[in-house]
Amino acid sequence: MNEVVRLVQQVGAGQLVLDLALDAIWVSLRKNIVPKFWSHFMTYSEQKSKRSDDFDEGSVEVMSRVATAVSELYDSAVSFIPQIHKCEMVVEHTGAQYEACVSGGLMEHFKLHLRATLHSQMPASFTHLIHKFYGAAFKVFYHAEVGTQGDESDDTADEPIQCGGCDAAADACHCQAITNTFCQVNRQLIELELLERIAGDAVSSLLLSAITDHVTTTCRDSYDQSRISQLEKWVENMVVGWLEVVYCGGRGQLAHAEPSIQTLITNNLNNTYITALYHTYTTTRIDQLFNIVIEYPESQPALEDIRDCLERTHLRDRLVQSLRSAIQTRLLHPGVNTTDVLHAYISAIKALRVLDPKGVLLELVSEPVRQYLRGREDTVRYIVTSLTDESCSELCEELLVATPLVLDDCPTEDDPKDPWQTWTPDPVHAQALKSKSQRTADIISMLVNIYGSKDVFITEYRTILADRILSQFNYNTEREVRYLEHLKVRFGETLALLHKCEVMVKDVADSKRINSSINSDENPRREKQKFPVWCMILSAQFWPSFKEERLKLPEEVTRELDIYTEAFQELKGNRTLNWKPHLGQVQIEVELKNRTLNLTVTPTQATIIYHFQERSRWSIEDLSSVTQVPKTVLRRKITYWQTQGVLQEVETDVFVLVEGEKAGEEREATVAGVSSPSLAPPAIEEDEAESVMASAQDQREEELQVFWSYIVGMLTNLDSLPLERIHAMLKMFVQGSVECSPQELRAFLDRKVRHHHLIFTNGLYKLPKN
Repeated sequence: MNEVVRLVQQVGAGQLVLDLALDAIWVSLRKNIVPKFWSHFMTYSEQKSKRSDDFDEGSVEVMSRVATAVSELYDSAVSFIPQIHKCEMVVEHTGAQYEACVSGGLMEHFKLHLRATLHSQMPASFTHLIHKFYGAAFKVFYHAEVGTQGDESDDTADEPIQCGGCDAAADACHCQAITNTFCQVNRQLIELELLERIAGDAVSSLLLSAITDHVTTTCRDSYDQSRISQLEKWVENMVVGWLEVVYCGGRGQLAHAEPSIQTLITNNLNNTYITALYHTYTTTRIDQLFNIVIEYPESQPALEDIRDCLERTHLRDRLVQSLRSAIQTRLLHPGVNTTDVLHAYISAIKALRVLDPKGVLLELVSEPVRQYLRGREDTVRYIVTSLTDESCSELCEELLVATPLVLDDCPTEDDPKDPWQTWTPDPVHAQALKSKSQRTADIISMLVNIYGSKDVFITEYRTILADRILSQFNYNTEREVRYLEHLKVRFGETLALLHKCEVMVKDVADSKRINSSINSDENPRREKQKFPVWCMILSAQFWPSFKEERLKLPEEVTRELDIYTEAFQELKGNRTLNWKPHLGQVQIEVELKNRTLNLTVTPTQATIIYHFQERSRWSIEDLSSVTQVPKTVLRRKITYWQTQGVLQEVETDVFVLVEGEKAGEEREATVAGVSSPSLAPPAIEEDEAESVMASAQDQREEELQVFWSYIVGMLTNLDSLPLERIHAMLKMFVQGSVECSPQELRAFLDRKVRHHHLIFTNGLYKLPKN
């Protein structure tokens, strides 16, 4: 060979010989070797397309097909090595030159041409066979790494045990053959520097798919444990193990691999697969976030994992959109009780502050919930009831934390003592949100800020307090005083409405003292009383409006109340009492032929049964005339005595006193065949927990009546006015008494129109002519 090179050098044909030799190699690659290599893949794709879904080669056949293609390519490439060496000798001795696109000599130039030629003729469908090849190998690797539960079966089963790696029978397992073929193919591709170009996508996609499946399985409906550290270890073990098999030929070979391979595996682990883990884990938890929020605080470990992953991903916007959508779909609709909506809102406040202590996520997510709760009529009542109800420990415990309330319009300055070294700026989302004090407020402040006013809640508490006092009708106010003191800390002692609540509680203590004085044995009027009267004396201007019901008490009872009034007037001088006969409790003893009932009932129920001692048969119309109770109310109240078996409806709206057995026993007799009058169906007992106070709507209607005299005066003098002018004049003349929005004023005036107190034409209101 040296003589040939010397001869070529002597005749000066070195460049010509080099060009001809290299051109022959390139032509052979382009027309023979590469097309033959790709033909194996194209044949597989054609068979698959012709035979559709029925075509599915086994793992062994796939491994053999790919191994054959790669081995032929490898052998063909190796066969050119002697020719490449000869070309290098020509270059070295004759000074011939070639177009060097890469450093490393003519061998690297050959590998570059091989890769370029393969890429130029690469069929689009070659990935099917490559993915199937690496998928079969990965299944064997995964089975060997973690095993499967499906590998175990009953020894008595008729079917043979199946290998989880290659899906063959256990006694004909091909896992080792698949692994050997796989390692051989990878080694050959690495030597040709073709592994990344041909199989890189398949290698990574299998790992990413395995990570997704494992994260989904691990995190399914499991929120009470931190999973991210466990998953990081799993990914590190799985990724390094798989890449060792691919690039190094087996597990545990990374330490003996070339530095370039070690760097490749380490970079892939940190930059690709750990990042993919965080992204997959976060997206999986975002889809479960509504359930995670509802189950707080049990789900706090999952929330802490999400918080850590959010710092490494850019999924905050997706989290906000997903959670808002889930809340809108699963929570904010009429089928969910207000109590459940509020519980979910409170859980969201606590949970989202674990994710983002600055409160930006909470503000972005909770706005639709606040708007929805603002539109529900019973929201305020439930919040106030929960604050002062020991059974609702969630909000009650919050009230016991003596922190002054923070509202949107009362921003507080950041604490100057906060360490500046740990300060971090707010996220970009925070710029368009409310003040920082709102985002970092406590739960009670967040609930109050649904309406933006303390007055709404104190007004509702005043109504609930009145209800409790008058429904329980006892003089023990220790519990109410305790909660009132906590509310004063929260809402401020100077609030006028809280002062009214203090007067209400004081009325109870004063009533107890006055009752003890009037009903004492030293009182000369005590001897005149047929039965003792204990009353709750209320300061009318400090209590909310009562629900008005008509009731005429029996004369015997009225006389006793008059005696009590006289005793009160003697005790208090120029003060007197205005009785509410339908409110209170009456302890009565009902004596029948064979039984005696001791009951505590309402004054209306006591009045009804009182009249049945005068005569045993009453119609609803006659009883309504005597008691002055509307018929509809009377029918509802009389059901109590039906359930007690004291009264029985013998005809429509006609009731008789049952002196003998209870109505239930008589009904049993009827079923047995004994003749008896037609009986009404069992009555439903009246709900005695019904509020004695006027509803919020009725109270608001009474407040708006303050405007009526002003409106009548305006329309008398000015004939007709539009809504806007009436509202402007009311703000001028009635400023500081009762606030009224244009919408409320329109609704109030429309009710007056329906009752024919006003006329509305062409956008103007005016008084009707007499």
